[in-house]
Amino acid sequence: MNWRDFFYFSKGERQALILLLVLVAAAWLTVMFTDSGRQGLYSEAGTVYNPVCIYLPDSGATATDSNTPTATDGSTVTAEVRKERREAVPPPVSSKRPFYQPFPKAEKFPAGTVVELNTADTVTLKKVPGIGSAFSRRIVKYRELMGGFYSITQLAEVYGMDEERYEAVKGWFCVNPLLIRKLAVNALPADSLARHPYINYRQARVIKQYVKQKGRLNGWEDLFLSEEFSEADRTRMAPYLSFE
Repeated sequence: MNWRDFFYFSKGERQALILLLVLVAAAWLTVMFTDSGRQGLYSEAGTVYNPVCIYLPDSGATATDSNTPTATDGSTVTAEVRKERREAVPPPVSSKRPFYQPFPKAEKFPAGTVVELNTADTVTLKKVPGIGSAFSRRIVKYRELMGGFYSITQLAEVYGMDEERYEAVKGWFCVNPLLIRKLAVNALPADSLARHPYINYRQARVIKQYVKQKGRLNGWEDLFLSEEFSEADRTRMAPYLSFE
């Protein structure tokens, strides 16, 4: 057997050998570029940075893992140094009110203040000691239904106003009865009259029946013949009815 026979390759063997050589060359190039990339991890100052870490000396940020940046002189950035850098950065200012911070108390009138009951709005009423948001709204709503107050004692008729609260707040008010909006008895229909807290629907119908019979009512004397109206009714309803 000739020694040249050992170096004889068929066409298929030559193709396999060429493919093997290509793979070896590719592997060698890969190793070369990998080593070059690792060398790039060294900065110009000679400090080694782990690619997993994020270290920003200027902003006080710390590494994201347990590795500590190491300088070429062997010194390390200790936990105390990182803590000082974090404390040097002021915390972000939040615009939200902490849940534990109490809201400021509502401003109240000083002693001796007198409030006109027919013109005060809810903001003014809340400044009276003993009256909050709920009662200020109830007072205004009841005043609108009535057409105004002619006496401080009518505050006791507001829903939820007990005797103790009424005694505590009545001294803070005065009333101008000239501000009352009166009901035109001869012009309004029964439904409109019956919306007033002091007039029920049956009384409103009686009033309109008398208006229909007489043409118009001239005063309370025209209603005295009806059993639907007592002297007490006349007393409390008189400020609200207009016979003009």
